[in-house]
Amino acid sequence: MNRRSSFVMIALAALVAGAAALVYAENEIGNSPLAAAGQMMTAASAAPGQAPRVLYDFNALPDPVKRMLEQIVVAAESGEIETMRPVLESNELKPMVAAAHVEDPIEFWKKASADGAGRDVLAAMLNVIASGFVRVGQGQDEMYVWPYFAEIDLATLTPSQEVDLYRIVPPALAVPMKKAGKYGYYRLGISPTGVWHYFIQ
Repeated sequence: MNRRSSFVMIALAALVAGAAALVYAENEIGNSPLAAAGQMMTAASAAPGQAPRVLYDFNALPDPVKRMLEQIVVAAESGEIETMRPVLESNELKPMVAAAHVEDPIEFWKKASADGAGRDVLAAMLNVIASGFVRVGQGQDEMYVWPYFAEIDLATLTPSQEVDLYRIVPPALAVPMKKAGKYGYYRLGISPTGVWHYFIQ
C-alpha cells in the first residue's frame, strides 16, 4: 500500500469513526460510547428476523475487502473516471451497475453523470464508502454492503442517522425514501473474497 492510498484509507476510517461516535452517543445513553462501539463493530450479523448491525470499523473487514476498497477509493479520488478501469479489469467480474447488462461500466457512468465525465459518480462512491456498512447473507451469498441504509428500515432512523442519510442522498430524494422506509440510491457490495459485485442505484 503506497503512502497516498494509506492516507486515503486513514482519512476514511477517521470520518466513519466520527460518524459512529455520534450514533453510539445517541443510542447508548448511560453506557460508555467506546464500549458500545466495540460491541457494534465486532458483531458479525444480526439474528434471524432482525436488521443487520451497522458496522464502522474498516479493520473488521477481511483483507481482500480492504484491498478492493483501497483501489476504488484511490481511483475515485483521482477525479478521472478512466482511472477506475484497471480496478474493474482486476475484478473477477464486471460489477453490476444497472438492472440490465452493461458491457462498459465506465461509459455507462459517463452517460449517467451530470457532467459527462463521471465525477459525480466518483463522488457518490466516496460518500457511500465513507458511511457505515453491514454484513449480510451467509456462505456464497455473504456480502459487505455500503451504505448501511440499503439494508435497514429508513422509517426507524435516529436523528444522527438521518444526518448520515442526507450526507449521501439529496434531500429531495431522501424525504420520500424515509416516508417509504426504503433506500433507493447508490449502494456498493463486495464479497468477503474481495470481489466487487455491484455499484448500483
